[in-house]
Amino acid sequence: MTDIYSQQRAMRAMREAAMQRGVIAILDIGSAKVGCLVLRFDGPEQFRDSDGVGSLAGQSAFRVIGAATTRSRGVRFGEIDAMAETERAIRTAVQAAQKMANLRVDHVIACFSGANPRSYGLDGAVDVDGRAVTEDDVARVLAACDMPDIGDGREVLHAQPVNFALDHRSGLADPRGQIGNRLAVDLHVLTVDSAVIQNLLYCIKRCDLEVAGLASSAYVSGISALVEDEQELGAACIDLGGGSTGISIFMKKHMIYADSVRLGGDHVTSDISKGLHVPLSTAERIKSFYGGVVATGMDDREMIEIGGDTGDWEHDRRTVSRAELIGIMRPRVEEILEEVRMRLDAAGFDHLPSQSIVLTGGGSQIPGLDGLAPKILGQNVRLGRPLRVQGLPQAATGPGFASAVGLCLFAAHPQDEWWDFEMPAETYPARSFRRAFKWFKDNW
Repeated sequence: MTDIYSQQRAMRAMREAAMQRGVIAILDIGSAKVGCLVLRFDGPEQFRDSDGVGSLAGQSAFRVIGAATTRSRGVRFGEIDAMAETERAIRTAVQAAQKMANLRVDHVIACFSGANPRSYGLDGAVDVDGRAVTEDDVARVLAACDMPDIGDGREVLHAQPVNFALDHRSGLADPRGQIGNRLAVDLHVLTVDSAVIQNLLYCIKRCDLEVAGLASSAYVSGISALVEDEQELGAACIDLGGGSTGISIFMKKHMIYADSVRLGGDHVTSDISKGLHVPLSTAERIKSFYGGVVATGMDDREMIEIGGDTGDWEHDRRTVSRAELIGIMRPRVEEILEEVRMRLDAAGFDHLPSQSIVLTGGGSQIPGLDGLAPKILGQNVRLGRPLRVQGLPQAATGPGFASAVGLCLFAAHPQDEWWDFEMPAETYPARSFRRAFKWFKDNW
């Protein structure tokens, strides 16, 4: 536990150093694409003064000066599968973004999906004896949280205080400076497979880059795709990626649950490839141009030329009706949404006051998804696009860039995590397990 704490603190220090220099890169490592954005900060003074609360936090503090994406190779289910291929893709994206920005970048903040995330809700309390709460008290109460046995080979990726209570007043965002007797905290901890993180860090280091932060794609997608009211009242962000689908639930502007489903848009492409006996590249093209999940009477008559270059004239001139294509795609999309529904139910999502669900990520662009999703996930579903950020090229404003844009906001204003506070020695969070959702039921 101690080494995670020190590793994350070292990354935080590196991020601060990069901020002083004014330039940092964002790396979104996905199964479908690797994206890189280069951010320039307009100076630490403005950055410090900007309001650190809410989804628009820090937006004025930076602008995007370089952007590039490349097809991802060597990443499956959001995890590195082939090191050399992934390294090449990262180098390609970073070099292209540096060229556009016309400067060299040394520090990156990366996000990834997959890695089998698990959420834990912890709580802790300490006495403050009628004086004003200090930063040390916050560190003590975080250290008083009982840490569950997360198992071997697991690592903490996020550990965020989501709710403070001082005596009988709950729902405090920041208790520092307030006077009371007993300080309590609810802490959300997200753990992932450490092997996935180690591979990722090693791969980025091989690209001659320093890692100044890591984040879960599901978390950063939620930061950019959910509007402020949704983050406040309770909403889920479903990030439909290529190799995996990320799920994050936000409440009172904090992520309180995250999970991932090892299915995504690539599985739909694979189904088309097998169903129509075409290469994956052709299947991807057919999916992008003609795909859908809701068939109408017109679709029986709309014929799609499959094309091909096998040299067999009959084989290359085949056509398929759009209704048949939808018949191949719909079962897989339904399977992904059903799996998401199961995860949300297991998390206790129905206890939230507002149950809105926002679909984002490249997979959310399938035509007809806005009609199919409410049937499976519940009525309050919308398609989300990431927030606009300064300098972002038009091509990078679609739902496929939700995690990259969210990572920009995360880089500018990371939420407090337990390693931002000087923990008393030998008192890292200890053992036991409570539900993250316990405090909604208490506080609503």
